[in-house]
Amino acid sequence: MIEITERNGAAIFAVRVTPRASRDAIEGEHQGALKVRLTAPPVEGRANEALRRLMAESLNVPVSAVRIVAGEKSRTKRVSVTGATRARILELAGAARKEDDSHHGGH
Repeated sequence: MIEITERNGAAIFAVRVTPRASRDAIEGEHQGALKVRLTAPPVEGRANEALRRLMAESLNVPVSAVRIVAGEKSRTKRVSVTGATRARILELAGAARKEDDSHHGGH
């Protein structure tokens, strides 16, 4: 289960990033963090920017509402999203898992 703290209208949670992936995607949950794949390499903050854009798009908030509050240089980051709720983030993780199941069904 993703650990999410709600504070002052923002949701704060851990994200586990896999850079240089084949596509940008939210992959569900991994060890208490939202698992995210990014095509960007982890250089010059490019993966962090890509993460902020993907989270903003997925949660329907402006990019300025997404902040990396810890772990900028680490694969495990803490992200704060103003205007996002715990339920919405869990929904995102759950939706990613369901989508994943349907892609791999029948192989």
